[in-house]
Amino acid sequence: QLVESGGGLVQVGDSLKLSCTTPGDTFSSYSMAWFRQAPGKERDFVAALPWDSRTTLYADSVKGRFTISRDNAKNTVYLQMHSLKPEDTAVYYCAADVSWGGTTPGRYEWWGQGTQVTVSS
Repeated sequence: QLVESGGGLVQVGDSLKLSCTTPGDTFSSYSMAWFRQAPGKERDFVAALPWDSRTTLYADSVKGRFTISRDNAKNTVYLQMHSLKPEDTAVYYCAADVSWGGTTPGRYEWWGQGTQVTVSS
């Protein structure tokens, strides 16, 4: 079970940090990712990193503005978002899998319920 938090209503240019936690002692072995889904659109990849954080992967639309990180001691993955734009408005989902899922939603087994991020202009 993944639980996201940290969403909200912000202004253009603001920053926001999302968190995703899960109980248990296997978090450190999961690859983790963030996806987002705007109304009427498909779920899009945002960022991902493997269990050991040896690399990170970002969608072109968020490169240089968003940072994914994890704290295995806290069973938590983060998405730090800066310079937010109206097009970042979406429900943000955390995803996990024991294998490297990359950018493909179907390769992640576990999902959170989502947290709403709204960027107002």
